[in-house]
Amino acid sequence: MTQPATVLLADDHSMLRSGLKLLLQAKEGVEVVGEAADGRSAVRMAAELSPDVVVMDINMPQLNGIEATRQIRADGKGPKVIALTAYAPIKFTTEMLKAGASGYVLKSSAFQEMGSALDAVIAGKVYLSPEVSSAVMANSEMAIKDRQSVFSQLSGREREVLQLLAEGKATKEVAVHLKVSVKTAETHRRNLMEKLGLHSVAELTKYAIREGITSTEM
Repeated sequence: MTQPATVLLADDHSMLRSGLKLLLQAKEGVEVVGEAADGRSAVRMAAELSPDVVVMDINMPQLNGIEATRQIRADGKGPKVIALTAYAPIKFTTEMLKAGASGYVLKSSAFQEMGSALDAVIAGKVYLSPEVSSAVMANSEMAIKDRQSVFSQLSGREREVLQLLAEGKATKEVAVHLKVSVKTAETHRRNLMEKLGLHSVAELTKYAIREGITSTEM
């Protein structure tokens, strides 16, 4: 008997998780094995549960979906990842695919497309919502330019620090979250400001919101 495809749902909206769980559980050969409400929990649960696929919201607290995906797919192995988002700008698409995602589905069409997306990534293919696929085709030059942006040159750890600072965490709290010394956290913050040409946490926060790393809803 064929083993069911196992799925971890990572989204900070419980109602959406519940809806997707019902949808996927009704699909033959699929089992939802866990739910995560923030990026760090998603990374931890992906390691603990070893699901076949992680459905990953891009905009989540503590650790955004792009960085969580990068950590889950760090060795090029691990679960496949399907990005789930309300947005379709080329920047998000490019960064998520670079992080290792195999699929990109818009929340507005998630209940219509998730089954097809799951089938595709399990089969080793890439799945993009039609709107996303069109944007990628129409903006290939923009995608190339985006890879050369200052934001793209930040390290994964620097992006983690940026998100935590933008969410209102003090330097000591950042150190605790990342399990590093306060001095190391301060060094990351200083390097961030130098690379981005910014001079305050308020400016970092505005930058993080503009780049989609965090949102005003958190």
